[in-house]
Amino acid sequence: MPTRAELQSRIEALRAEGLEIVAVAEGEDRDLSQDEMDRIEAIKAEVEGVEAEIASMDRRADARRSMEAISTNGRAGNDGRSAYGQNTVDDLDPVATGGFKDLAEFALSVRTACHGSGLVDDRLRAAPSARGGSGRMAAPTNFHTGGGDAGEGFNVPPQFRDEIFEVMEEVDELSPLLDEESTSARRVEMLANEETPWGSSGVQANWRSEGAQISPSKLDDQSRSVTLHEIYAFVLATGELLEDAPRLAGRLTRRAGQALAWKRNQATIYGTGVGQPLGWFTSAASIAVAKESGQAADTIVAANVLNMVSRLAVVPGDRPIWVTNRNTITQLATMTIGDQPVWLPANGLAADAFGGFLLGYPVLFSEHAKTLGDAGDLHLLSPQGYYALRRDSGPQMDESIHLYFDYNIKAFRWITRFGGQPHLSAPIDAPTAGGGSSNSKSHFVTLAERA
Repeated sequence: MPTRAELQSRIEALRAEGLEIVAVAEGEDRDLSQDEMDRIEAIKAEVEGVEAEIASMDRRADARRSMEAISTNGRAGNDGRSAYGQNTVDDLDPVATGGFKDLAEFALSVRTACHGSGLVDDRLRAAPSARGGSGRMAAPTNFHTGGGDAGEGFNVPPQFRDEIFEVMEEVDELSPLLDEESTSARRVEMLANEETPWGSSGVQANWRSEGAQISPSKLDDQSRSVTLHEIYAFVLATGELLEDAPRLAGRLTRRAGQALAWKRNQATIYGTGVGQPLGWFTSAASIAVAKESGQAADTIVAANVLNMVSRLAVVPGDRPIWVTNRNTITQLATMTIGDQPVWLPANGLAADAFGGFLLGYPVLFSEHAKTLGDAGDLHLLSPQGYYALRRDSGPQMDESIHLYFDYNIKAFRWITRFGGQPHLSAPIDAPTAGGGSSNSKSHFVTLAERA
């Protein structure tokens, strides 16, 4: 007998077929043929039949749950709950949720099924498996079980995986600002071009005298590859936390998303490029502006930020930003040029208005920035100068994600891929007289250590 998910998939396939028939006729600017009309009617009839079968299946499932609830009334499981606790069907999108209200309800059903009672929620039986079969997976072997049952696992429904990634995007500070693209590949081959209009290579413009020959020039492209590296969150939940459904769902969803976003942003700045993205701070493209002669330790002076702005190369159309640690406020708030403040917090000095503008560029306070006085406590960047890649399939790539139960050990895993590196491989030589490294510019400028 087909599962509910399989029946729902059949409806989607029929719907897609019907839309394709109509699209072909519209593309050819004609009426539907008699054969096409007959097929449309046949599709409608089959959809009605499948919907009736789903409704019948739902009625049987409701009856089964009602009877099981009666037969287990008063008989508690290992945690003091009845076999199904307070589980209910709340499947606005059964294909995505597996019929569960939230991640906690799913986890409690799995817990009941794995405590040896012999009762398995029908929603778990119907859950599609990433490896086929009944949806069960072998438990991890790197935990001591003390003998007996080795444990089993059930696929986490897609919607609850998606929620983790939604949280990840909500708390992501940097990715929305970068030059980010999505891809289905694990490695992207690309052509990089670091020409400047004033450089001696690449496309050139020249004056021509009448009758003189035109000298050709060509693009100076360089081949590069960007690898998408695997990033994961692997979480163990205690039996006590599992019993507290609201805390379980909230903690897993939010904490996993926050952890993934933090790790990704940290690599965007400080990544080594080995097994992780290459961060702008550690790349050869970054410029570190030296402290002023005689400058006191753990200070930021107006000359520092002025020198940083003078070394910034702005990507056309981009808006540069400062990224700094919140503990630099004591320096920014008292910094002046003449009698004019350098840092202007938005809407005055209201507690919730911190951020503001430093020499006209917005300030992002971030815990990714180093502490005051260390190299990396103040960054100035043109964020579109960083090329980032993410998997376009998003959470769908996590087909191996499972919820494992091995006695009182519960494990959750989320995996995605992310890659990135600065567009520049080195700072750009300026066209002004003098040139040299002291006159170069970059999309990423930091302040050197002031110890």
